Amino acid sequence: MVEANIVVNHEVGLHARPAAQFVKAAQGFDAAITVTNLTKDSDAVDAKSILRVLTLAVLQGNEIKITAEGEDEENALSTLLELIESNFGE
Repeated sequence: MVEANIVVNHEVGLHARPAAQFVKAAQGFDAAITVTNLTKDSDAVDAKSILRVLTLAVLQGNEIKITAEGEDEENALSTLLELIESNFGE
């Protein structure tokens, strides 16, 4: 299992298009991936479910924790971190 904390800097947080990009990226891996909004002390949710990710209500400046467990966990985590660090390609 691998995990990392990162601050979401996108102006809309993890909503709408950024959330869709995040979920689509997560779905590309076999690893079980969860995401938690540390700022709001939320429960971990399935990162492959758009509805679950949206329930986290991640806003700009919120810190999230991404956890991946499985065969491609390292690649999954690094891909999702890069997506967030690149501000979702904007």
